[in-house]
Amino acid sequence: MEGRGTVRTVRDVRDTRTRRGAKTKDEGPDVPGEWSAYGVLLQYLRKRAGLNQQQLGDAIGYSLEQVASVEQGRRPAKVAFTAAAERALEAGGVLEALQGEVDRAKLPRFLRNFALFEAEAVSRFSYDPLLVPGLLQTEAYARAVFAGHCPPLSEEIIDQHTEARLSRQKLLTRVPLAELSFIISEEALRDPVGSPEVMRAQWQRVLEVAALRNVEVQVMPVRRGFHPGKNGPFVVVETHEHKQLGYFESQGVGCIVSEPAEVSAFALRYGKLRSQALNVEESARLIERMVGET
Repeated sequence: MEGRGTVRTVRDVRDTRTRRGAKTKDEGPDVPGEWSAYGVLLQYLRKRAGLNQQQLGDAIGYSLEQVASVEQGRRPAKVAFTAAAERALEAGGVLEALQGEVDRAKLPRFLRNFALFEAEAVSRFSYDPLLVPGLLQTEAYARAVFAGHCPPLSEEIIDQHTEARLSRQKLLTRVPLAELSFIISEEALRDPVGSPEVMRAQWQRVLEVAALRNVEVQVMPVRRGFHPGKNGPFVVVETHEHKQLGYFESQGVGCIVSEPAEVSAFALRYGKLRSQALNVEESARLIERMVGET
């Protein structure tokens, strides 16, 4: 369900952020404001410590070019970079506090607003008829999805989107635990994405996550006939403020739904889907058979 596209959501909840190096007519792509803000802070901490970029790179195991790229906001800091910089600069956790924002800015633009709500959700229910949901994808499966994008994505963008997708999976084990439910069509599970080895590992991953006590995975079997999910994938989340929101996307366009009546309809459809899908035990047995068939 999650790809790359344009924004069509509620107003950006972070509209106070500034952007450094914004694109002009003859310049390159926009630099996410989160990456720029991290870079400015990193530069301040480095200078406070009396280090130049080469010295910081030597201290944390990165090249001069890598440190410069992060400081300039041209590339996002990875978790390992941040952890090393925190130690070398005695940053007191301020860089780690920004890491989530840096990772979220790697997501396709249309998904970023929803990801803010998702990260703090107390519950998340989704129906996925086309692909294994992003929160359950292995790295190899996610890379295969992004590699098939049309028009093609650069290797750097594929890397960034894959890293961001895997980072979102923190929701599976975040404390406090969120209540998570996934209904996946059997067609989505059987449709080959990548090699047979990629699919086998993906099925095993779904089984592993399904064993978590806060997660339920159900499969909508083939030949079930018409059901509310035929209209497409969707997600229902409940925020920490106990407000329900809906989300859906198609062809790289995402939309957050906040109108109570519309969100209520989403929840009603999801309840219907739960009653029509295989139960949790039946779903696990079906996926186990798929693993055994490969």
